[in-house]
Amino acid sequence: QVQLVESGGGLVQAGGSLRLSCAASGSIFSINTMGWYRQAPGKQRELGATTTGSSSSSTTTYAEAVKGRFTNSRDNAKNTVYLQMNSLKPEDTGVYYCNADIKQMRQSYGWRSYWGQGTQVTVSS
Repeated sequence: QVQLVESGGGLVQAGGSLRLSCAASGSIFSINTMGWYRQAPGKQRELGATTTGSSSSSTTTYAEAVKGRFTNSRDNAKNTVYLQMNSLKPEDTGVYYCNADIKQMRQSYGWRSYWGQGTQVTVSS
C-alpha cells in the first residue's frame, strides 16, 4: 500500500509565505508525476503545481494563477515533494492535496494515482 502525508499548512497574512511538504511511503517502485492540487471553499479541485519525470529530466507544470509565486520541488530519494508558496493572496485559500502517480513494487498494473488527506491553507486580508 501507498500513503501520502501532507504537512505545512496554516494561517498566514496576505503577502506571506508557507512551505508545504508531502511524503510518499509504502511499496513504491517509482513515482512519475508528483505535486499539488487545491480546492477553494465552494469550488472544485484544481491544479496547483506538478512535476513529472526523474531528477535528471523533469518538467513542472503550474496553474496560471500561481506562476511566479509558487515553486514545486522534489526530493526523489525521500519520495517527497515541496511547495514553496510566496506572496500569498486570499484567493489562495483552500485545502491543498498532494497527488502522485505511482507504480508499486511487485504489481503488474501501471501508474496509479494516489491522494493525500489535504492540508488547510488560509490567507487573510
